[in-house]
Amino acid sequence: MLKAVILDWAGTAVDYGSCAPAAVFLDVMFRHGVEITMEQARQPMGLPKKDHLQAILQMESVAERWQQVHGRQPNDADVESLYAEFIPLQTACLKDYADVIPGVIEAVAACRQLGMKIGSTTGYTAEMMEILTAEAHRQGYETDCVIVPSQVSVGRPAPFMCWQALARLNVYPPSAAVKVGDTIVDIEEGLNAGMWAVGVAKTGNELGLSEREILALPAGELQSRLEQAYLRLSNAGAHLVIDSVADLPHAIAEINQRLSRGEKP
Repeated sequence: MLKAVILDWAGTAVDYGSCAPAAVFLDVMFRHGVEITMEQARQPMGLPKKDHLQAILQMESVAERWQQVHGRQPNDADVESLYAEFIPLQTACLKDYADVIPGVIEAVAACRQLGMKIGSTTGYTAEMMEILTAEAHRQGYETDCVIVPSQVSVGRPAPFMCWQALARLNVYPPSAAVKVGDTIVDIEEGLNAGMWAVGVAKTGNELGLSEREILALPAGELQSRLEQAYLRLSNAGAHLVIDSVADLPHAIAEINQRLSRGEKP
């Protein structure tokens, strides 16, 4: 049976819609005279933040706009400069986007009742996670470990943060654990680690809407956009896709049934 859950943070456990990082990426690029779309800001979501900035600058249309504004193509020095600006802006706004997503605390408690350990990985820095974990703890949410990109040689989608989490939790083999996240690279991270992978569609980056924005959408439009989010996460290789972590106990039960039949991720 499953022994551990490795959860992502923004869009999965906290920050409904994964709004904090997306907003700051837009702001940082705008400060350099280059406007990007929300879709472009969200596309590389889940990567370590410096890698995320680099991925944005490598998009053809963004690179063209950078060329128009700055008279040259973006380079590694630009990535470093943007990242240096990004860190304090992201850190400053984290408390505003630290609300635990409804149902997460109850779902984690249900997993613990099954004897499971709760780990986490993130694209945020250690300094950012100090703020975020303190805010989450105040609301009653806590994981057994938090692994950040600086603790491993390579961040997502490489498997090393997941493996580090499993080592901290003393859980083996990887097939006894499930990675839960709201981005494509979350799914890839879990698969590369040899774990089960569960995608989170409604509260995360793939839908990209806050709880208030979701309530304002016509039901038909919400359903259509949610179906597309499910499809993208499934196509990335997710074994299961759920609306939110509130639905995780049902996913755990299904994976345990598959394990009992001898299936592996």
